[in-house]
This record gives sequence, structure tokens and C-alpha cells, in this order.
Amino acid sequence: MGVWQTTLKADATCAGIGLHSGSDITMTLRPAPADTGIVFIRSDVENSVEAFIPAVCGSVCDVTLSSKIGNKYGNVVGTVEHLMAALAGLRIDNAIIEIDGPEVPIMDGSAQPFVELIEQAGICELPTSRRVLRIKKPIRVERDDAYCELVPDEASVFEAEIDFESNAIGRQSYAMKLEEGGFDDNVSSARTFCMLAQVEAMHSAGLALGGSIDNAVVIDGDKVMNEEGLRSSSEFVQHKLLDAIGDLYLLGLHVVGRYRGYKSGHSLHNKLLNALFMEPEAFEIVSLAGDEAVLAAE
Repeated sequence: MGVWQTTLKADATCAGIGLHSGSDITMTLRPAPADTGIVFIRSDVENSVEAFIPAVCGSVCDVTLSSKIGNKYGNVVGTVEHLMAALAGLRIDNAIIEIDGPEVPIMDGSAQPFVELIEQAGICELPTSRRVLRIKKPIRVERDDAYCELVPDEASVFEAEIDFESNAIGRQSYAMKLEEGGFDDNVSSARTFCMLAQVEAMHSAGLALGGSIDNAVVIDGDKVMNEEGLRSSSEFVQHKLLDAIGDLYLLGLHVVGRYRGYKSGHSLHNKLLNALFMEPEAFEIVSLAGDEAVLAAE
């Protein structure tokens, strides 16, 4: 992992529909100074203080089918996980995300459009040491037979396994390492998915109002309904891994450690982050460049 913090070289804008809200959204990624972190600003909120929402786990306010963050003024940004995964995968430490609605646009249901947006803007280093969160002892949370955990490792490794009754999905596993300068294309391009039988229930609950076969893989029984089929034979578990990468970047720092998840999702990920912070001896914050190196770079 590079020792210097990064940000974008230039602004980059995209527009699309919110998966759950159905709202038309315009979003601009902007460069930010060192130690800013990832911050969302609701540009449709007049008061700038009330518009500010840091992308950290303390801001998470809902984990129903996605990760939603908000502030004490009641302003929220939903479905942040795909964008957060793109930022984590490309090792972006600092960015300001201006957004004119309550949800990150779903685009094609993957992180790839956001990866391309970031690459279009360009990435630059800042003369400030990068800090990372290093896992020192295992932390695990469970619900029924599902679980997720963080264990010590010398790299940033993500492993996921899923098991669905549908023969279109079945049992799948996938693992990847997050490294500087690249993001596994199979993971970044993996789309969100849902069961056709669940769509009506989601609509009744006010969710997936902007969902369509253009931004999700839809399963009907044992059949994939999308005419173009899957982008990868492991696309389902790769998307689960994508969600995990995005959710864990709500720690506010890149993680040095190994994530393992089995049938995990947004709710368990949030539970894992909170469990980690309740165990201070389980992690340490490490500066990757010493003060002398920082001064030399400046």
C-alpha cells in the first residue's frame, strides 16, 4: 500500500436514478485536502452545516438492503456502498461528494461506473502520511448461520461465501486482495441482484422504486432474467464482496487485515464495525510514513 494519502486530480460528475428512492440524482466527486476523509455534501440542502455527512460508521442510520448514512439534522445519503467500494478499491483517501438528492445513483448496479469516473478525474498523491487501521486480534459477529469477521493479515484481503437455494446462484465463494493501483474487474463490475418474488414486497416497503433489469440481475426461481446473462460465473458472490468492501470503508480508513463473510450483508457489516470499535485492543491506527518522510515530501 502506498504511504501517501490520495485525492482526485479534478472534478467528475455523473447522473442517474436512485435504486430505492427512484429519484433523479446528479453527483460530483471533488478533490479534497489531506485528512478530510470521504465526505458527502447534500447540495440541495441550503444550510451548509446541515448538508455535511461524513462517510463513517457513526453516520450509518439504516442498513435495510443498502447502507444509508445521515446526520443529526435528518439529512441522509443512501446506497453509498458501491461508490465507497470504488473509492476503497482505487485507494482514494480524501474526496468531497456533492449530491443533490437522498441516494447515490445506482448506475448499472455495480461499482464500475464510479471506478471509471474516478479514473477520468485522475488520482494524485498528497504530501501527508496515509494512516491505516491494522487488525491486531480477531473480531467476529454472527446471526443464525451467517457471520463476518476481521482477522490479522499483512495485506487487505476480502473473502466471501454465499449459499442460495436458487440453482441460478447456489453456493459460491471468492477472494481478492486490495492493492495500490488496481481493483479486481470481476468485483468492481459485479451487479446487485434480487429475486423477482421479492420485488413486490420491496415496492410495498418503499424500496427498489428505481430498480430495473438495467441496474440489477433479477432471478426468477432458477433462472436469470437478464437477456445478456451474467458478467461472470461468480457475479453474485463478487457483488457481495463489493458490498463488503464498500461497507468496511465506512471505518474511515483503509484496513490492513482479512475480512471473511458467510451469508453476510449490510446489517452484519455494520454490526462488525461497531463491535470492532468496542474492542480498542483489537486494532491500531498506523501511519505509513514517518514525520521525516512527510517533511521531505513537503
